[in-house]
Amino acid sequence: MIRILLDECLPKKLKYRIEELDDAFKVETAPELGWASFTNGELLSVAEKEFDLFITSDKNLSFQQTITTSLIQVVLLKARTNTYEDLLPLVEKLLPVIKAHQPGKFVEIE
Repeated sequence: MIRILLDECLPKKLKYRIEELDDAFKVETAPELGWASFTNGELLSVAEKEFDLFITSDKNLSFQQTITTSLIQVVLLKARTNTYEDLLPLVEKLLPVIKAHQPGKFVEIE
């Protein structure tokens, strides 16, 4: 199983589309876990203990955090807006990225 955490800035509905990509993907959201109030640094620190990937649309995250030393891979979804409709086309592009995940790697998907 590959455990994936969605940042609070992403629509919850994306969770279900990502899980549909592969039965081995288990997706949870930061708000579901009560982690919505964490700063990005705190969130990554807690998440790397339980998750393989962290998916966000926060374009500043890679500048604010040292991802290369992290035990979790970070994936940035770059869309025109943060709406479900704009992000949905990027979901299919996640499949090979998730399957080849590596700790400390940062990947942008446009």
